[in-house]
Amino acid sequence: MPAPPPPALSRKAVIAVVIGNWLEFYDFLAFTFFAVMIGRAFFPGESEFGRLLSALATFGVGFFTRPLGAAVIGTYADRAGRRAAMTLTLMLMAIGSGLMGLAPTYDQIGIAAPILLVVARLIQGFSCGGEVGPATAYLLESAPPEKRAAMAGWQGFSQILALLSGSLAGVVITASVSEEQLYAWGWRLPFLLGILIAPVGLYIRRQLPETIHESEMHPSARVILRELVRHHMRSVLLGVLVICGGTVTTYVFNYMATYAITTLHLSPAVGTTLTMMGYVAQLVGGVAGVWADRFGRKTLLVATRVVFAASIYPAFLVLTSPESSLVSLFAVYMALSAVFAMSIVPMYAFLLEAFPKAVRSSGLSILYALGTTIFGGTTQFVVAWLIERTGSPMVPAWYMLATTIAATIGVLGLMPDPEVVRERMAPAAARA
Repeated sequence: MPAPPPPALSRKAVIAVVIGNWLEFYDFLAFTFFAVMIGRAFFPGESEFGRLLSALATFGVGFFTRPLGAAVIGTYADRAGRRAAMTLTLMLMAIGSGLMGLAPTYDQIGIAAPILLVVARLIQGFSCGGEVGPATAYLLESAPPEKRAAMAGWQGFSQILALLSGSLAGVVITASVSEEQLYAWGWRLPFLLGILIAPVGLYIRRQLPETIHESEMHPSARVILRELVRHHMRSVLLGVLVICGGTVTTYVFNYMATYAITTLHLSPAVGTTLTMMGYVAQLVGGVAGVWADRFGRKTLLVATRVVFAASIYPAFLVLTSPESSLVSLFAVYMALSAVFAMSIVPMYAFLLEAFPKAVRSSGLSILYALGTTIFGGTTQFVVAWLIERTGSPMVPAWYMLATTIAATIGVLGLMPDPEVVRERMAPAAARA
């Protein structure tokens, strides 16, 4: 029997997915806003820089379980449905966040403290790896073909909201407590707040209608993975290339508070505020997802990535110049952030549409997890290490430029799946 049409687009359902996705990424990304404090609490060493590198390495550990989470939960979504998979990821993230916020420090329990921290990051990484595919597939499948890019773009929007929330938490906490209190316990507050995702996640995601019918589901994860390897490996590899530019820039921007404190020698309050305003600008730039439905995903992605690549070097010249005022720092960084968001929000519909519905969740989950693990998980550690070794504050600019060029090449090579092309053409044919 043919599969029934997807459920009618529900604003309540879209909001439920976005809120859950936002909470999921908020918990995973809040770590970097307090990396300096976490390094001091869990990694005693001879230097502040050594503790920072240890903390950033622990942040990167969370990426190693992303591919496993993508394979397990992404295929689960193609077997059991998007709703079940999205509920599972939120519960796992709540466990990881609770462990992060409650873990004793090194001074209290010794080597067991950083081990607990690593375990928490591994759980969070597994959960985050399985979130992107089911959530984005749900958004795409809930929308009519002419609105798919705008709906799938809420995946990128929700991640920006998560980053904004994390940076806002950093601004509020650093402004509300003394430096001594911040290093002693203030850094724990964002993670303890993250525990709230458990009841919120259960409520909002159990109410969702399903978007994939039983007749469209695969019988086992093995069948799904075999299908991807045999028929869609080119799309997976090109998708990883597309992801690399966005994920490196995301985690360079996510590192900006630490970069501002350790490299630009700004105060923690200025550094966290600069990062937060960058995410405000990204929300403005993210409206590009609507344009992708009108002008085409590939056209918009290529155009915005070219503009972003051309802007990186001059923007960092201003950011690293001793003569730059705070006004110029904020203006340049916000402009760069807005252009970046214009190149990211349409990306999710573009990547999803490279796969047919039956392997859509697992395909996006796996390529996204591989891209973020290989490139995103190492970005902050590599950038911090290279800045220390070379003494050049321009390291982030060169790294973003190289990966943005590579991502543009991936966009040019990736094509939509024939099934998706037919779905897009059907409404136009009906109107004709």
